[in-house]
Amino acid sequence: MTVMDLNSDVGESFGAWGMGDDAAVFRSVSSANVACGFHAGDPSVMAQTCRDAVAAGVTVGAHVAYRDLAGFGRRFLDCSPTELADDVLYQMGALEAVARAAGTTVRYVKPHGALYNTIVHHETHAQAVVNAVKAFGGNLPLLLLPGSAALRAAEKAGLRAVPEAFADRGYTPEGTLVSRREPGAVLHDAAQVTERMVRLAEDGTLTAVDGSTVRIHAESICVHGDTPGAAAMAAEVRAGLDRAGITVRSFA
Repeated sequence: MTVMDLNSDVGESFGAWGMGDDAAVFRSVSSANVACGFHAGDPSVMAQTCRDAVAAGVTVGAHVAYRDLAGFGRRFLDCSPTELADDVLYQMGALEAVARAAGTTVRYVKPHGALYNTIVHHETHAQAVVNAVKAFGGNLPLLLLPGSAALRAAEKAGLRAVPEAFADRGYTPEGTLVSRREPGAVLHDAAQVTERMVRLAEDGTLTAVDGSTVRIHAESICVHGDTPGAAAMAAEVRAGLDRAGITVRSFA
């Protein structure tokens, strides 16, 4: 693969509480997953994040979540599919408004946290997210885990499903993410992460937590913006991809 998108979760500050260094991350990534207020972010943070993304030439996407501000969107909510679809649509609309004011538009959608992981297997919630994206219009791409129920639902609905890999997360032998409650879930060594991502871009494989080799088809790589040292890690991953002759460009 000679082209790879590099994305990051951004806009996750809230009021006086700061999260990450988005401006620094924007110097390395090509796509920005902007929090829409349900797991993190507020109107002013959303607006400023969009303005910063425009200034850096970074594509804006909606980082939608369960309505779980206190839990940072990392808790499953047993809501109805109609309620979930409405919540996702609401978040997309809110971000679209501030994105337009900043001189851009929402170009894709990526679920966050518990919602992202739930729709790997939860057919009903996966379909609810897809229904919301279809209702929004524009046939926006969805950034999803390879092999997930949501990816299949998106493709069936005629939406582009973009598979992604996570730079700073451990993988199970089955190709899913290691739970954050388990050892090896989050990787902190930037050199190790960079080596893994170059290998992924070149031959589509990663080393799982048990030492086995797992094949991952990905068109985008995520570096979490809330991980300590995220900006430095994103810069190192970007530099590693550049050295390997891999063009970093947004899929959207």
